[in-house]
Amino acid sequence: MPVFTPPRRLLFGPGPSQIPERVYQAMSQPIVGHLDPFFFDTVEEIRKDLRAVFGTRNSFVHMLSGTGSSGMEASIANFIEPGQKLAVFVGGYFAERMVEMGKRHGAHVVRFDKPWGETASAPEAAEFIERERPNVVAFVHAETSTGALQDPLSITGPAQAVGAITIADCVTSLGAIAINVDASGIDVAFGATQKGLSCPPGLSPITVSDRGIEVLKARKSPCSVWYLDLKLILDYYEGGHRYHHTAPITSFYALREGLAAVREEGVEARFTRHKQAHAVFVKRLEAIKLEMFIQDPAIRIPSINTVRVQEGVDDVKTRKRLINEFGIEIGGGFGPLAGKIFRIGLMGPFANEENATMVVGALAHCLRE
Repeated sequence: MPVFTPPRRLLFGPGPSQIPERVYQAMSQPIVGHLDPFFFDTVEEIRKDLRAVFGTRNSFVHMLSGTGSSGMEASIANFIEPGQKLAVFVGGYFAERMVEMGKRHGAHVVRFDKPWGETASAPEAAEFIERERPNVVAFVHAETSTGALQDPLSITGPAQAVGAITIADCVTSLGAIAINVDASGIDVAFGATQKGLSCPPGLSPITVSDRGIEVLKARKSPCSVWYLDLKLILDYYEGGHRYHHTAPITSFYALREGLAAVREEGVEARFTRHKQAHAVFVKRLEAIKLEMFIQDPAIRIPSINTVRVQEGVDDVKTRKRLINEFGIEIGGGFGPLAGKIFRIGLMGPFANEENATMVVGALAHCLRE
């Protein structure tokens, strides 16, 4: 019987990111049952470390058994009731996904659109929210499809003024960029394990403010998705540990170890390291006459760099060369950006000057005829 041997890639794409060996080792440890006291002790360790990464003191900090899209669906399904108004700020692929989920859960969806790669200004957000007066406002903090970083306060301030709950997609920012959930006025923030936290995909960390919990408790109809019902999940992880689902134990081990690495480095030091790696990347990129897609440095995501594909360059062929010749994976664009950008991640262990220099050098090689 042939041995199963996946190729070893250098993951410089938009996710998943490279996983440290210590995380793999944690996943190889013996599993316990999903109602074992050791498992719940592990959950409490994770919750404590996640608060520091999210930048929150919220009591509600938990992990959903599913990828980042489960966090998105849980946020919308739990905080929007049929017929309520959901306002979504749209400037990329994952905001479009929020729109789609809102429609499927019976929301009256209104959208504020910007061209892909642009973000909403405070005056624009205020005018839109004041006009629409929605129940819930949703936005993507770091849009993976474009590389654009949205300032949360531009949206959360106006949302609070009309009494709306805010939902932020922090899948790409969690663990790599400061979110500052409390200071940013975000009520519901969800993320994923496979990007800035450098763990395998499979869990979606989520946090909810006290104001959000009040809205959740006041809900008149049941959550439309049983598996992602946050009230039921609370009964499982807290209180009497009432069985809800079989949690993926090894994924929790991985997240615990990934967060331990973050804690040892220091959250702020980690964020600074990602910014520094990004600065080196941009400098090296410009030195070979390539251009960033996001022109305004203030709204660039440090951990996912979007690079314009030069005229006449076949992006698919270039990415294949990177894999074949260097074992490097990067991402391409999709939607209106298909064939127009490369998406290059500098996350976790790869967020440093050495790797930023190396990946730009490999890209330059593969762009040569």
